[in-house]
Amino acid sequence: LCRLISPVVVCSSTTYILSISNMSKIPGSAHLNISLGGLVMVGGAIGYFKKGSKASLIAGLGIGSLLLGSSYLIAKTDKQFEGHALATASTGVMALAMGQRYLGGAKFMPAGMVAILGAAGCAYNLSKVLEWAPSKSD
Repeated sequence: LCRLISPVVVCSSTTYILSISNMSKIPGSAHLNISLGGLVMVGGAIGYFKKGSKASLIAGLGIGSLLLGSSYLIAKTDKQFEGHALATASTGVMALAMGQRYLGGAKFMPAGMVAILGAAGCAYNLSKVLEWAPSKSD
C-alpha cells in the first residue's frame, strides 16, 4: 500500500522521492497551441449543442485538431518549425474567418473574441516560425 506525501511516495517500509526531472517536459511554446486547440474544440461543440451549428462543430474540431497536432510536433519531435508553421496557418484561418464574421455584424462573443485569440496565436506562432526557420546554409 502506497500513499503520496508530495513530493514523497511512501510504500510500506520504502520511501521514494519524486523527481521533477521525470515529469513531462512540454516546451512553453506548445502550451498556447494546446490551450487554443482545446478551447476551440470545446467552443465548436458548444456551438453545435446550443445552436445546432454543424459548421461550428466541424470548424472547431478541425482547427482544434490542427492546433493539437502542431503542439505534438513542437513538444515531441524535432519539427518545431513545422509545428509552428502549422499553428500559424491554423490560427490565421481562424482569425480571418471569425474576424470576417464579426465585421459582418455578428456579436463580439464568440466571433470577435475568437478572432482576437486567433490573431494573437498567429502572431506568436509566426514569431516562432521565424525563430526556428532553417538557415540558408541547410
